[in-house]
Amino acid sequence: MNIKPYIILSTIFFVACTVKEHPEFLKVENIKVLKSTSKYVTITADAYFLNPNDIGGELKTDAVKVYVNDNEMATVSTKSFKVPAKKEFSIPLKTYIPTDSILSGKNIGGLINSLFSKKVKVQYKGDIIYKILGFSYKYNIDRTDNIKIKL
Repeated sequence: MNIKPYIILSTIFFVACTVKEHPEFLKVENIKVLKSTSKYVTITADAYFLNPNDIGGELKTDAVKVYVNDNEMATVSTKSFKVPAKKEFSIPLKTYIPTDSILSGKNIGGLINSLFSKKVKVQYKGDIIYKILGFSYKYNIDRTDNIKIKL
């Protein structure tokens, strides 16, 4: 059995399917209150990326912290997401914040201010990790938005 054809095919495959660079983090958008109950407030957002590579990979959030009115309220950790090749894509970020933590003594001033302004300051801060072929890259996320609340 001649092994040279396999070496040649493997070389062609790796040259054709290159990993030029890690996907580019573009933005975090669509931060909004999805649902509000007496027990939890559900906040969602989308993290957008652009993958210039011929092959995909995997993204995973690594304890992204959620701050409401400058107070840490929750942590977002998710399952891994498949990264498509040569495409812009997004991964959803969803967090459940206990209502009692929003209403705690240290947050009451910010909450009263939010009720009058009908806006709440939400910040996502932490890392998202990209993995491919034994290589990993860490994206630092730090996005703040003032979102409208409905009373």
